[in-house]
Amino acid sequence: MTTFVDRVELHVAAGNGGHGCASVHREKFKPLGGPDGGNGGRGGDVILVVDQAVTTLLEYHHSPHRKATNGQPGAGDHRSGKDGQDLVLTVPDGTVVLDKQGNVLADLVGQGTTFIAGQGGRGGLGNAALSSARRKAPGFALLGEPGEARDIVLELKTVADVALVGYPSAGKSSLISVLSAAKPKIADYPFTTLVPNLGVVTAGSTVYTIADVPGLIPGASQGRGLGLEFLRHVERCSVLVHVLDTATLESDRDPVSDLDVIEEELKQYGGLDDRPRIVVLNKIDIPDGQDLADMIRPDLEARGYQVFEASAVARTGLKELSFALADIVAKARAAKPKEEATRIVIRPKAVDDTGFTVTYDADEDVYRVRGEKPERWVRQTDFNNDEAVGYLADRLNRLGVEDALMKAGARAGDGVAIGSDENAVVFDWEPTMMAGAEMLGRRGEDHRLEAPRPAAQRRRDRDAERDEAQREFDDFNPF
Repeated sequence: MTTFVDRVELHVAAGNGGHGCASVHREKFKPLGGPDGGNGGRGGDVILVVDQAVTTLLEYHHSPHRKATNGQPGAGDHRSGKDGQDLVLTVPDGTVVLDKQGNVLADLVGQGTTFIAGQGGRGGLGNAALSSARRKAPGFALLGEPGEARDIVLELKTVADVALVGYPSAGKSSLISVLSAAKPKIADYPFTTLVPNLGVVTAGSTVYTIADVPGLIPGASQGRGLGLEFLRHVERCSVLVHVLDTATLESDRDPVSDLDVIEEELKQYGGLDDRPRIVVLNKIDIPDGQDLADMIRPDLEARGYQVFEASAVARTGLKELSFALADIVAKARAAKPKEEATRIVIRPKAVDDTGFTVTYDADEDVYRVRGEKPERWVRQTDFNNDEAVGYLADRLNRLGVEDALMKAGARAGDGVAIGSDENAVVFDWEPTMMAGAEMLGRRGEDHRLEAPRPAAQRRRDRDAERDEAQREFDDFNPF
């Protein structure tokens, strides 16, 4: 059974916003007391939060689909809908958030660091909020916006100061078990360690973390063995420690060639050239191991490496190694720039920034309108309500969409698409000559639409017949 997962694909969906309510206040002796429809509630966000008590992404490996709750719709008597509850997902320290294309969205390091993976939809306005001096009793409300839904990839990169790298069975797990209180699984066969092991080491006044990175063999950077899965855990470490086996039983291996192979794999992986290196000649408690260490140490020191001899079994050379690592870690921490407080940067839009673009799509023979406001307004419009469609036309006209269409060469009857290519709303454009409440009839209707609803047309016909009968009656009865 899998107990450690450091890469998962997560499908998140934020909550949808609640619809606004179209309602008219009614009570005894006051049948038309004005609009009183409340606003819809906001949909819940999906938020990633760093929790240092979490060490694996196993939970999301088993249940990768996560959704926040929706906002509640508004109601009459000015009652707004309840906001949806945010969905908080805890992730380990050092989690990197990427999109499906591999672009980094966030690097979550530090307790409490947050990232909004999915933005909840806005709630729609009720007709009470839409009323004005020119539109006193709107017969419509705005719809709630859908919440953001997307697929993201979570990758865990271990946050440690020191990384132990080397061939399988070189003694990395044994070293980390005697340097710290970590208790990894230890055995005399390759790939005993299947997950990175972390330990905390105290050397004098310096406390640092040390990680055992498993599975590095020739070809690890190209996916051979386990190395590719865990090389990412080396990226955050301040110092790399090459653990070389001086008592290997394989005839075609020796510590120097092992070092060259691991260095080549680190070079192929990239981004680690600036990390200081230390070489540990391990297993010197074996007589042949001590002899080999004495032979190769001058060669390694000539290359510029700081070399230590150690034995996890005999517990020799560990104190010198731990204090040397503490000194390098302390220098690396001091060299890091100090963290500054988060600054709020305000970037106002230019006064001539319309916030939308109009382009002609020759393949589809339509004019495409792209922009945050027009697309959001389209999503909030109830196209089954004529007055809501007329309100959308007024908003687009005030924003300057019609002027932009005219400048782009659009003529009456041309197709106009607003929104993304998959979910665009397409209609035949008719330039609006007049706009406002003077164009509106009954609540829920708009005379500017060429195809009124049958029920509305029947009411108009009945009104016309009644007016004609009243005129005939007035002409017949002079009194």
